[in-house]
Amino acid sequence: IPSAHRLEDITQVSPYYIIRAMKPVRLKLSTVDQALPTGASRFWGNPDLPRGFDYPMYKDFEGDDVPYVFVCQLDLSELAQMDAEGVLPHKGLLSFFAKIDHYTGNYFDTDSIGSAISDTDDVRVFYFEDTRDMEQVVLIDDDDIPMAFHEMKIECTMEESMEDHFVMAEPTYREWETWDHPYEDWQILLQIDSCEGSDFALNFMDCGVLDFLIDPADLAARRFDRVRAIVLST
Repeated sequence: IPSAHRLEDITQVSPYYIIRAMKPVRLKLSTVDQALPTGASRFWGNPDLPRGFDYPMYKDFEGDDVPYVFVCQLDLSELAQMDAEGVLPHKGLLSFFAKIDHYTGNYFDTDSIGSAISDTDDVRVFYFEDTRDMEQVVLIDDDDIPMAFHEMKIECTMEESMEDHFVMAEPTYREWETWDHPYEDWQILLQIDSCEGSDFALNFMDCGVLDFLIDPADLAARRFDRVRAIVLST
């Protein structure tokens, strides 16, 4: 057992490690009148990446390079005061990308996350500890028009809201006791709810949620390259 895990932190014991608890933190989205600064928490818009870092891409069924959808980025310093046990890093940027074009209205794209736990290449999650040399990466289409939806501000809060966007969410939408083997004790690192904005409608099946799942051992080791995802619908 790593020395950092104190006995009073124990909420669940497995044969290999201790899972520490963090109360779910709600992400409240709002529109903005001016561009958010580099490194700020944002939903949609364009990601801030280290200078020279390539925008994540994947191969579609025809072998063409396709960009992952940028979902959001989180300034972890904003979550630190709500994470007394240090479940997440307390500085840096955590950025989420996923194959979810289908759920934004591009119904011709069938290469998407479904109701079974996905492969690791269906999502990309990056942790950037050092954010001092980052730049916004803007994708444009064949007509030189930015591809991203309008960015929205993210406020980390414990207040109630109509939408269930959460960090370290409870498995409220899961209809069974645990995830399928071998992911039984994996945690919901991020949950994105179906929602609408001025230029988008995001609908996960039937007003469901997208959950990014992480192995607690990977979370403790600050490894985010094995994150998987699942869509749960009501």
